[in-house]
Amino acid sequence: MANVKTLIDQWSVKDLEDNSSINVTVESCTELGNNAQPGIQVLCMGQIATYEPNVVEQWAYKAGKQGASEYFLEDKSWTYHEDQYIKHYLVLGSPLKARVTVKTRSSKPTTKDYELPFEIEQ
Repeated sequence: MANVKTLIDQWSVKDLEDNSSINVTVESCTELGNNAQPGIQVLCMGQIATYEPNVVEQWAYKAGKQGASEYFLEDKSWTYHEDQYIKHYLVLGSPLKARVTVKTRSSKPTTKDYELPFEIEQ
């Protein structure tokens, strides 16, 4: 069976400094990762953060080692500037959540959470 993508959410944060926008698209997918399990993908500025059971289990383990309730996905985030960024997180708990925070030079941080369609053993 082929992977079926369904749009969950699509939004943008405008930057009044140069009239640009940072766009975010969140999709539900029926088959992700090596085991073809359901998950979600967050697409932003050409970067895709994929939340599927295998990688989420690793992130949850690393967060547990740090004693954190959320895990910052540094390699999936864009944080080169302090006044504008895109930050991706895994939020632990039940249900697990994907979190994305976007800030432009002229905006306040905008954060949205999305429930993951699976649970893992923690």
